[in-house]
Amino acid sequence: MTQYIAGISGRIWDEYYAEFKNYFSQDQVRDGCHPLIFEQAEPTEKAIVLVQGLSDSPYFMSAIGEYFYQELGYNVYLPLLHFHGLKAPKGMEGVELEEWKANVRFAVHAADSKAETVSIGGLSMGGALSFYIAATSPRINGALYLFSAALDLQGGRFGLLGEVQERVLRTFWPDLLEPILNKAAPPLVRDDHPYSYTHVDLDGAQELARLIKETDGLLKEFSPKAPFAKPVFAAHSEADTTASLERIKALQSVSDPSLFHLYIFPKALGISHANVVLKEAIQNEEGTILKEANPKFTEMMAAIQQFQTSIPSARIGRTP
Repeated sequence: MTQYIAGISGRIWDEYYAEFKNYFSQDQVRDGCHPLIFEQAEPTEKAIVLVQGLSDSPYFMSAIGEYFYQELGYNVYLPLLHFHGLKAPKGMEGVELEEWKANVRFAVHAADSKAETVSIGGLSMGGALSFYIAATSPRINGALYLFSAALDLQGGRFGLLGEVQERVLRTFWPDLLEPILNKAAPPLVRDDHPYSYTHVDLDGAQELARLIKETDGLLKEFSPKAPFAKPVFAAHSEADTTASLERIKALQSVSDPSLFHLYIFPKALGISHANVVLKEAIQNEEGTILKEANPKFTEMMAAIQQFQTSIPSARIGRTP
């Protein structure tokens, strides 16, 4: 039986649960946090995989998914990442970067099975995963879309603090400190945080640090003479205190300049990290706003549509 989430065109992705039945089922996942699939009634040449950020759920990418589905004619696939969206996450103990990659690869394979051109994109950690997959998988023959992508952590002057955070997260110290920190932390799941956990768990942060190290290595493989040649649309806020804009510019410096579009929200707008992808604010049952909407969401999506018209159709699967 096809099941839908209120207000979203996509359906709950049952085939995804069948693939990852060892740790996911519809009963284990919180309402509103399910993996989603949007498929056109008629065959289409283009598809996109959109990947959530650390501690949140596919819901965060659903408004962008709706736009690609409704306005641009794409099939859209929103995977749920390992140890996310659960009613009982158990402190994310056992979360694995390799499972995140497996989750995204399954979505890419599903997209590739029904479309000739497959693009990928994501929020924050999902952006870093998207870059990793785009750089390593030949199935991604379309564009890369980055939203507040965590190719590096925000690190203050010269980025040193971010680098220190990443190095520490890759050591044994977080494992030693976790029992102490867990006692002081709120529970991951609360009803007033419907589409995400209440905070970024240390186990998940460690896996993100490992991912950033891998994307650092991939970035070094490209240069102006041997550029990252896939089309890239990157949206980032100057008010972001989580992910580094400088690392996005580093990717831009080793990409084909004719295929890279950097869309920056000025600091004065005050658009924070995850809010970049939100068309509507996230509220709890009492009406308290937990995350503000991006006031420039419509303009951002119009810029994506313009980006697509500026790139040769063969590069992004645009129907001539």
